[in-house]
Amino acid sequence: MSQRTKRLSALAAVTLSGALALAGCSGGSAPASGKSGNADGKKEGSGPVNMKIMWWGPDARHQATLKAIELYQQQNGNVKFTSEYLDWDAYWTKLTTLAASKSMTDVLQMDGAYIQDYAKRGLLEDLSDVDLKGIVDPKILENLKIGGKLYGIPLSHNGSGIVFNKAELEAAGIKLPAKDWTWDDYFAFAKEARSKLPKDKYGISDSSTGWDWYQFYQTSYGKGPVMVDGTKFNLDKDLWYKFNQTYEQFRKDGVVPPAQVQAAFKENDPKSDPMASGTVMTRGATVGSVSVLEGLMPGKVAVVNNPVGPSGGGWAQSTIFLSVSSSSANKAEAKKFARWFITDQEAGKILGTTRGIPINQQIYKTLEPNLKKTDTIGKDLLEAAIGKALPFYPAPPGWEDYVKTYQTEMESVMFGKQSLDQAYEKIVKKGKDIEAKLSKK
Repeated sequence: MSQRTKRLSALAAVTLSGALALAGCSGGSAPASGKSGNADGKKEGSGPVNMKIMWWGPDARHQATLKAIELYQQQNGNVKFTSEYLDWDAYWTKLTTLAASKSMTDVLQMDGAYIQDYAKRGLLEDLSDVDLKGIVDPKILENLKIGGKLYGIPLSHNGSGIVFNKAELEAAGIKLPAKDWTWDDYFAFAKEARSKLPKDKYGISDSSTGWDWYQFYQTSYGKGPVMVDGTKFNLDKDLWYKFNQTYEQFRKDGVVPPAQVQAAFKENDPKSDPMASGTVMTRGATVGSVSVLEGLMPGKVAVVNNPVGPSGGGWAQSTIFLSVSSSSANKAEAKKFARWFITDQEAGKILGTTRGIPINQQIYKTLEPNLKKTDTIGKDLLEAAIGKALPFYPAPPGWEDYVKTYQTEMESVMFGKQSLDQAYEKIVKKGKDIEAKLSKK
């Protein structure tokens, strides 16, 4: 699950959104050109407006977004966009540079793992005055506010869950994962799969190296996130040991893949993805990313929510947005475009599900009759996740070193180079050191 940190949690990423969001696409840029309306969609002004826009994603998202921008320019003849699109890693590298030079694009795609950081640094414009009544559920908007203000227009629904190889599990006579299964059920599934699958196939991966997968476990037992409010270190020792001792025993018993095999996995790669390669029968996914596995394994996969504890499990909320730079010289025009992006029916048809399930239910209803399984499986995952879902807890700003340390130390445990006790001491020390530094700011 450590790769989920990179996407959904987005420092993960993430992801959560990632991170969350898919990588594996080339970067590019394209100019585009449009009368712009006000936040209610009314035409206003005719002077030339030049804006820049930037986003990340796979090629399908790039092409659809470029077509949508072209439509906007046709409808608004005085607006011209310059577009830049990149993969996940390149996007955040570029945005960091632009933020430092105070030259971020007028409109930019933002992720749930980073939006709080960018907003608190004064880099994003408050979008609370954009009229989203009847378009986005008020509860969703309220949950997304930072300090009472809205810094991103949500584009789609998202959530976390488990995707599993239904075809192979049924063929092996293994009990299928069921909605609202517990952690005990999840670990029992892993052991049953080991007893019934061929030697080189496994029910679950060794996910002990990902801080976010452990955090799912801790939050499900009502102990809160590992980093409370982005400043307080909160690792429950008893739960941590219980969780990791389970995986330690699984490694000894061959219930999870050997360390060398686990380390070679690369999500969404046809040959090295843990599931697509046929090695593992389950893996974590998000509403926005599960379509990739359906595409790699058509007709073979199904979805279920994350394992749950007494408090629930997993998460389900919007994690991808359109934001406006606080340094933009075209803030009003940028806000108009952001609202248009989720309200225009024709644009909705063009964009489809390239950013997941559209936040605007009316647009989704127009798409639904013609959607393929690669599109609808995301909705299946959302429906499975939402009932027991907890809040989305990405790695907050300032905790990057902790995330790296956690993975490094737990990989060392996985390879048998150090004990759990040694890893625990180093992880706790890093967490407390960072907590101390942040408390002084």
